[in-house]
Amino acid sequence: MYSHLLVTVAYEGEHDAARSLQVARALAAPGAKVTLIHVMEPAPLFTLDYLPENWREDMHRAITADLGGLAAGFEDGHAVVVEGDPAHEVLDYAQENGVDCIVIASHRPGTHRLMLGSTAAKIVGRALCAVHVARRAD
Repeated sequence: MYSHLLVTVAYEGEHDAARSLQVARALAAPGAKVTLIHVMEPAPLFTLDYLPENWREDMHRAITADLGGLAAGFEDGHAVVVEGDPAHEVLDYAQENGVDCIVIASHRPGTHRLMLGSTAAKIVGRALCAVHVARRAD
């Protein structure tokens, strides 16, 4: 059982946080702190002229609200939205905040995921704490 879990939540097509949240509940010690984190990646420069003026702030606000709702399902749940490279930001947050287990979703690899470039592979390879990779249940 872990006392501070960091659960990554991605807001992209096939990603679903349900499995990761289920795993976090199973691994959390009574009264554990559970932090849900989403990392917003920088938009490609060529897209900036096509996006509404406050798109980043609006997206940040919407993701924070959604994460907060998910975090409310835990006794000591918290939501964090940061910006940057996902693997780097998750690893930094974990180290700086005393996280003892990172829960990250992974999917069955297709040909584009066979290389060790995925966020999950980077986190597994570099984390200084335990990492639980939550597979989709299908």
